[in-house]
Amino acid sequence: MSPRERHLPVTYQTQQLGRVVIRFSGDSGDGMQLTGDLFTSETASFGNDLATLPNFPAEIRAPAGTLPGVSSFQLHFADHDILTPGDAPNVLVAMNPAALKANISDVPRGGEVIVNTDEFTNRALQKVGYAASPLEDGSLDGYHVHAVPLTTLTVEALKGFGLSRKEAERSKNMFALGLLSWLYHRPTEGTEKFLRTKFAKKPAIAEANIAAFRAGWNFGETTEDFAVSYEVAPAAQAFPVGTYRNISGNLALAYGLITASRQADLPLFLGSYPITPASDILHELSRHKNFGVRTFQAEDEIAAVGAALGAAFGGSLAVTTTSGPGVTIKQETIGLAVSLELPLLIVDIQRGGPSTGLPTKTEQADLLQAMYGRNGEAPVPVVAPKTPADCFDAAVEAARIALTYRTPVFLLSDGYLANGSEPWRIPELDELPDLRVQFAQGPNHTLDDGTEVFWPYLRDPQTLARPWAVPGTPGLEHRIGGIEKQDGTGNISYDPANHDHMVRTRQAKVDGIEVPDVEVDDPHGARTLVLGWGSTYGPITAAVRRLRTAGESIAQAHLRHLNPFPHNLGEVLARYEHVVVPEMNLGQLAGLLRATYLVDARSHTQVNGMPFKAEQLAQALKEALHAR
Repeated sequence: MSPRERHLPVTYQTQQLGRVVIRFSGDSGDGMQLTGDLFTSETASFGNDLATLPNFPAEIRAPAGTLPGVSSFQLHFADHDILTPGDAPNVLVAMNPAALKANISDVPRGGEVIVNTDEFTNRALQKVGYAASPLEDGSLDGYHVHAVPLTTLTVEALKGFGLSRKEAERSKNMFALGLLSWLYHRPTEGTEKFLRTKFAKKPAIAEANIAAFRAGWNFGETTEDFAVSYEVAPAAQAFPVGTYRNISGNLALAYGLITASRQADLPLFLGSYPITPASDILHELSRHKNFGVRTFQAEDEIAAVGAALGAAFGGSLAVTTTSGPGVTIKQETIGLAVSLELPLLIVDIQRGGPSTGLPTKTEQADLLQAMYGRNGEAPVPVVAPKTPADCFDAAVEAARIALTYRTPVFLLSDGYLANGSEPWRIPELDELPDLRVQFAQGPNHTLDDGTEVFWPYLRDPQTLARPWAVPGTPGLEHRIGGIEKQDGTGNISYDPANHDHMVRTRQAKVDGIEVPDVEVDDPHGARTLVLGWGSTYGPITAAVRRLRTAGESIAQAHLRHLNPFPHNLGEVLARYEHVVVPEMNLGQLAGLLRATYLVDARSHTQVNGMPFKAEQLAQALKEALHAR
């Protein structure tokens, strides 16, 4: 029985909405990420399309009540297909003055603001630079403000649980979640089940959180401050038939790696050193030993990638996960993997740089590092997912390339995809590719005297991949190491002609990788093409939709494969008078396109640690459309 069924409601109106953007915001200890996750889970189970944007400080525990300590979670959900977490929140839940000050500028006039009045003390206001309370000085007159004493109401609701005031106050986020769940007619059963599971060893705490959650729901239903509640119907037409679940990018990527290992019939080995925002992949994969997954948390990035490369030599599907600073440290071993021609997946969850940079903010600035960050000519394929759910498919595709062509492969995700979430259709088994490979079993070359021997660098004529010989296989002993090899035999060689041949062969192997042609969305024969890669897909597509609705003609294409480029990309670019490339860097892909295809690719860049906003991007593209 839901809370709505247990109480007779006050008379209120229900308004139908097509979409809503909600932002929960508070101190980093207020549980905003958990609150957002639970609201998202119930929204997904209800059948809405959704996209999320968690945003939290880099400090493990910034000073309470300060602007650097503000954590937020934004959720965009709708009754139709959506692509971004929304440009601006329709509803802001602010748990303290810092949360209000950090976020109020993003809320459009007329938006709803729910504030926890208990936290608006003189000390808290002064801490963030408020000379007077914004609840009293008229600065919020343009908004629909709901002043709710969330802390007091939570403590009152939990009086019978024997908790101290401090312990009871920790449940105020559940009170807020209950209130918002009532306001938007969200299901409740999943949240209550989660709380009982999470606090299974502390049932009293579980019941206290559930009581706070129900109290928030009941407050919404009985208070006169909320005269209207809202319904957002399920997005029945947005999804193909199938079984769906809500999934984050890092979780989808982890599942993709496990799937690839099963489809390849190889054990999965992860060598990793914890680093934001990639650590969740290590955490998730460590839970799946039942699928033959082995995880190794190394003492540093060098040990992590070295262990992964050793696992590749031993016959595993080998992976190392990191972010930009870690890639820098791993590059020497990645170069060794290029020389050894072994399959190795390097998962780079990009974040703001350089150096330590912005650990919890997003960026796309590692493309050139992935392409050229090693010494010598060391080409490596690069694959980039476009949405959180697409991280699953991108991981499987990266594994396909690595296993088929015996090469390390970069998988470039980013913090926005890693932490964001959306509905994901769970694929059927018959939709998954067969990734099985054949290990070398015996001699593959006959010498002039008739002796049969094993040549570790005798290549497949189509893929140019060398044989994969597992150590311990009788008769297949061979050298490995970073010094140049002789083609075929694998013996150490300093011969100039051989080195030239090997360098060009390794490049030809990467250039010859079979990747799908780039598809162009151009219903009106446009003169301008907007081309993106990675997580810019959502904002670009949303911006293009807005422009077409306004009568503009614009084409769109998106790249998953960044090395090698799709074979038809040059022909596609040549069809358009103007090519615009939005990127969360200073124009790295645009530079590659200019150098490779001699096209005047125009950059539109942003490096503020946040994803593009669809409206701002639409305006920039409109200006490009009408530029002379």
